[in-house]
Amino acid sequence: MLEQTDVLIVGAGTAGLTAALNLADECNVAILCKSALGEGSSLYAQGGIAAVMDKGDSLEAHIEDTLIAGDGLCDKKAVRFTVENAKSCVEWLIDQGVHFTLDSEHENYYHLTMEGGHSYRRILHAADATGKEVQTTLTALVKNHPNIKVYEYYNVVDLILQQQRCVGAYALNLKSNKIETFGACAVVLASGGASRVYQYSTNPVVSSGDGIAIAYRAGCRVANLEFNQFHPTCLYHPKAGSFLLSEALRGEGAYLRLPNGKRFMPEIDERAELAPRDVVARAIDLQMKKYGLECVYLDITHKPEAFIKEHFPMIYESLLKYGLDLTKDQIPVVPAAHYTCGGVVVDDKARTDVVGLYAAGEVTYTGLHGANRMASNSLLECLVYAFAAAKDIKQNLSKLMPMSDIPRWDDALVTDSDEEVFIRHNWREIRRCMWDFMGIVRSNKRLERAMHRIKLLRQEVFDYYSDFTVTADLLELRNLVLVAELMVESAMRRKESRGLHFTLDYKQKDPRFLKPTILHPAKN
Repeated sequence: MLEQTDVLIVGAGTAGLTAALNLADECNVAILCKSALGEGSSLYAQGGIAAVMDKGDSLEAHIEDTLIAGDGLCDKKAVRFTVENAKSCVEWLIDQGVHFTLDSEHENYYHLTMEGGHSYRRILHAADATGKEVQTTLTALVKNHPNIKVYEYYNVVDLILQQQRCVGAYALNLKSNKIETFGACAVVLASGGASRVYQYSTNPVVSSGDGIAIAYRAGCRVANLEFNQFHPTCLYHPKAGSFLLSEALRGEGAYLRLPNGKRFMPEIDERAELAPRDVVARAIDLQMKKYGLECVYLDITHKPEAFIKEHFPMIYESLLKYGLDLTKDQIPVVPAAHYTCGGVVVDDKARTDVVGLYAAGEVTYTGLHGANRMASNSLLECLVYAFAAAKDIKQNLSKLMPMSDIPRWDDALVTDSDEEVFIRHNWREIRRCMWDFMGIVRSNKRLERAMHRIKLLRQEVFDYYSDFTVTADLLELRNLVLVAELMVESAMRRKESRGLHFTLDYKQKDPRFLKPTILHPAKN
C-alpha cells in the first residue's frame, strides 16, 4: 500500500499540529501519530509560553535571559530569531481560539507569570494546563480541516531516501501490525524528545527518541545530546507515575525544604528557588545524597488558599487524588528526566541536512537552548520553527516533486519472534543504565560503563531486528538504544561541566568547549 501526500508530518504535538494548520490551506497534509491524535508531551505542559507582551519587558531582556540560562552555548542568531517571532506566534494561537488566563486586576490584559531564569513576568499560560489548552484547540482544528488526514497509532520505521532527498517514510500500523508506505514531497519530523531513555521521566511513554534516531540513520547530524534537562520537582508518590509540579509554583513563591522544614536553595544560589532548572535539580540531588533522603518537599502553603486554587487548579485537584492538599501540605518531590535540549540539527527554516526533510520542536537542535533550556521557551520553539518549516515548504513545494517509484517495504525474510522477554529486559536495562551512569551527576568511569553496556545492547538489538518481524516495542527499543549511545558519546566528548552536563572529573567550565557537540553519522 502506498499513501501519497504533499507533506507528511511525523508527530502531533504543538509543533506538528502548528505546521499542519499552516500548510493545509495550500497543500494536502498527512499526520502520523504513535497514539491518539493530540497525545504527547505538549499535552502535559503545565507552565506556559514565553513572549514579550508587556511594555515594561523587552526583546533584549528575553534574549539575555535565554543566553544566561544556556550557559554560553546558545546560538545568538537562533535566540534572537525565536524571541522576535514569539509575539506573532502567540497571537496566532489566540486567533485559533486558545484561551490564555486573563489578569483579574487589569481587564483585557493577560496574566503573565514568572518562572526560573526569567528576569521579568512574560509567561502566558492557561491556568496550570497550558499544553492541554493549546493541544485541544489545535487538535479540534486539525480534525475539521478537509486537507489534513490523520493516521492514528502509526509508528515510523525509517525515512525513505531517493536521489539524496527524503521522499516519505515506512510506518507500522499498530492496529494491523503491517508496515505501510507513505510518499511525500516533504517530511516534517515533530516527534518530540527522548526523555524515556531514562528510568524516571516526566514524559509520556511515546517520548522514546524516534525522530532523533530515524533522522540520524537517514544521514542528519545531531547536536548537544549530552544536555538532558531534569525537572527538579516530579511528585514522589508510589502511585503517581510521572506527575510533575510546574515551575510556575516556584515562580509564584513556593519553597523547597528538607524534611526538617529548612530551606536549602538560598545557600546554594542567590536566585534561590528561581535559579535555572539545572542548578535546582543538582541542588536537590545533592541534598538527597548528603542526607540519604528519598525526596525533598515543595511548599506553597504560605500563600492564600484562594490564590493557590485559582492559579494551580489542575495540580491542586490532581494531588487530592493522592491524599495531598497543595494548600496545606508540603509536597514530596524528586528530579526526573524532562526535556532533551539537543537533537536533529536544523537551520532557521527548520531544514535538516537531508533535502525535503524538516524538523520542529523537541526533536531538534536549533541553538535556542544551549546547555540548558529556560522555562517556557520550549512551546515557543515548537511554534516558531513549525511556522518556519511551513513557510519554506510552501515556497519550495513546486521543486519537490513526488516520486512515483517508491519501493514498498519487504519483510519476506523475517519471522515472528517467540522471545518478547528480550525486548522487555533490554528496555529496562537501557533506562536503568542511563539513570545510574548518565544522570544528573556524571564521571568518566560512569560514562565508560554506560557506553560499554549500551554498545553490547545495540548489537543485540540490531541482530534481533534483522531476524524478526517488526513490532512497536522493537522499534522503540531500536531507537532508544541508538539515542542512548549518541547521548553518552556526546557526554564523553564534553570534558567540562556546563549547564545540564555536570561531571565529577571536570567540575569547571572550559573555554575550549564553547561550541555545540555535533555528531556526524558518517563519522560516528
